[in-house]
Amino acid sequence: MSGTDSSLPTDSQLPLTSPRTPLQLSFPFLREGSRVWERERKPPQPGELPSPLPTKRTRTYSATVRARSGPVFKGVCKNFSRSQGHGFIRPSHGGEDIFVHISDIEGEYVPMEGDEVTYKVCPIPPKNQKVQAVEVVITHLKPGTKHETWSGQVISS
Repeated sequence: MSGTDSSLPTDSQLPLTSPRTPLQLSFPFLREGSRVWERERKPPQPGELPSPLPTKRTRTYSATVRARSGPVFKGVCKNFSRSQGHGFIRPSHGGEDIFVHISDIEGEYVPMEGDEVTYKVCPIPPKNQKVQAVEVVITHLKPGTKHETWSGQVISS
């Protein structure tokens, strides 16, 4: 008797079948346009960062034009983290703190807490319910603090 039985099919003769468990595809993230994403999304909390972070590079041309033609507001830098690339401005007229991205800061100094700034606002997509500060200019450095330039030089004001 030989080692192989001719009545049993070999691997090349077996028909191709699907696996016993159905194949399930899943995305590693939920898409913004899906209703599941909308239902599971909790309302934004004050001080919560927008996601994805809107930058000068990713802003649409029309949003940039609207922001440039808007009024100039005054405020005080509440906080700014150079390493994280963002911070918040407390408007002088009151209201909710306004998000600012590092790409929207004009001038040679890194904003510090207490610096007086001027800025314009631009809506944050996709729902345009919140605004972010754009074209941020430091008008007065807070006296008695050390300020850093973007190149890394530290000065006392």
